[in-house]
Amino acid sequence: MMNYDIAVIGGGIAGYCAAIRSQQAGKKTVLISQGQSALHFSSGSIDVLGRLSTGERVEDPFAAILQLQNYPFGSSALPGQADLQQHPYAKVGRSAVEQSLLWFKEMLAAEIQFSHQPDYANHWRITPFGTLKATWLSQPYVYQHRSQANFREIVIVALAGYRDFQPQILKDNLARVADFAGIPIRIATIRLPSVAHDQRHPCERRSLDIAHSLQQASVWSSFCEQLTRMTCADDLVILPAVVGHGDGMTTLAQLQQATQRHFHEVPTMPPSLMGIRLEAALHRIFIQAGGIHLKGDQVLSGHFAGESLAEVYTRNLTDIPVRARHYIMATGSYFSQGLQASRQAIKEPVFGLDVAQMTPRTQWGTHDFIADQPHPFMTFGVSTDAHLHPSYRGQRIDNLYCCGAMLAGYDPVFEGSGGGVAIATAYHAVTQCMSDTLCPADRQEVIS
Repeated sequence: MMNYDIAVIGGGIAGYCAAIRSQQAGKKTVLISQGQSALHFSSGSIDVLGRLSTGERVEDPFAAILQLQNYPFGSSALPGQADLQQHPYAKVGRSAVEQSLLWFKEMLAAEIQFSHQPDYANHWRITPFGTLKATWLSQPYVYQHRSQANFREIVIVALAGYRDFQPQILKDNLARVADFAGIPIRIATIRLPSVAHDQRHPCERRSLDIAHSLQQASVWSSFCEQLTRMTCADDLVILPAVVGHGDGMTTLAQLQQATQRHFHEVPTMPPSLMGIRLEAALHRIFIQAGGIHLKGDQVLSGHFAGESLAEVYTRNLTDIPVRARHYIMATGSYFSQGLQASRQAIKEPVFGLDVAQMTPRTQWGTHDFIADQPHPFMTFGVSTDAHLHPSYRGQRIDNLYCCGAMLAGYDPVFEGSGGGVAIATAYHAVTQCMSDTLCPADRQEVIS
């Protein structure tokens, strides 16, 4: 038997944030995760809120939280019961959302120095496809665009034979952006020398392979020399994220020192080094804080005792239960199999928690795949109350909290809010755990 104060299920950004904050609060914490998370596919930036469900663009994401309303998308998994789920931000509240993002930034400062605009507004980052996407926190070598650009030239770095980055698509789309009108845009192709032990054809190399080859002194020297020769100090150099594996920030700082160039790092096709960099940093912080990580394991089931989750069982521990005073669930959405869809319904596969969803299935999507409104199925998820407690067969589970992409009431893709919701709801869940362990007289200090 394994006993903890808080057990966190899921190793994405929400799971790590919940586990780290719990451990920092002095709680004996275990994190149970299957392995690679969706961070391996992420941009490495933190989007808070890019647009409302109406399609209206958001400049100040924290002010826009006040505009979020209940999103009525039909009945829950329980027959005949109306279920109007609030947006997760509405449950957490503006102040706590802002506090959670600042905590996240400070928590990672020694590993990755994320930054935001001085006025707390969104900025725009250039995507690998040459479009602009609203975000709030970005890694150090990401150009934060706000208005008309004044670079001498924009230089897109291509690596000969590297197929996971399409510089021509980026160039063509970026040329259509009004803010970059009049600025020449060109592609500079770098040819890295072969490494003796590298048996792969150049066209088969992934970002991790290139990062490893750049650790060779001769390859690194050639890379820096070509970059310096092909660009100027007043250019914006768009660089695919292929630099640094495990020591990305240090290596990028060395690259900037060697070349004296202004870089904008963009993620490539998975695996994304910028997302891996973030996951690795979160893992180190959790372990250094004294947390226990059951990595490569999976929670398969649990046992409910009345209104509480008494214990959970994992694939690796088989019949040995994991028990905790509180449980925080952050298993993700469809991509991470935190939600599963069949022809008839959406379900939460671990415990069978109640899911807010529409019936019939014909109402799950809109006519156009790329639409000017959220697809209803993207807003389906686990039903929770204001404290993020889910329910099981209509009964609220008082020591279980859900956070991140598994929650109902929002569309992280349409809104551009995935990272922000993950961090804010994880932070809020731990706040609820701590307040539930205190007497009423002490509770206000923790929540404030």
